Amino acid sequence: MESQRKQTCASKKPHKNRKVKPQKETLIDSKSLYWRPSHLMQIPNADLLERTGSEMLGARLWRLPPKSANTLHRHITSEEFFFVLEGTGRIRIDGQTYTLQKHEGIHVWPHQMRQVFNDTDETVLWLITSAPDQETPPGEKPDLQKFYPTDPRQLPPE
Repeated sequence: MESQRKQTCASKKPHKNRKVKPQKETLIDSKSLYWRPSHLMQIPNADLLERTGSEMLGARLWRLPPKSANTLHRHITSEEFFFVLEGTGRIRIDGQTYTLQKHEGIHVWPHQMRQVFNDTDETVLWLITSAPDQETPPGEKPDLQKFYPTDPRQLPPE
């Protein structure tokens, strides 16, 4: 079984601009998480997979304070799954608003406009996963107009 696993891992071809990374599990414990404010909206978030070298999967924790929102955006190739860990989550997708209770989730396809927001008086903790995570080849600058076709700071009408 182990030799079959090694053969399978060794036979995968890496992206032409990426180095082959060792494929070994990486434990992420709560004490080692690095929380930082997001660039545009200043929402606290922690990248769960930054130390793993993962090239196909993204996962972040987003802690939305009361009366706050993430950016209104879309992805080009990434699917995302939004899951509420604490509180009541609100998300708009292509203009439709959904309310998710604790331990509920919603899947969003590439090209759909999405924005998580918190119009309550309680903090909401989201787990947001995506795959594939790499939408812009290494060394290239992303075309931000593809991700933010409208004002990313735009808030939901609610």
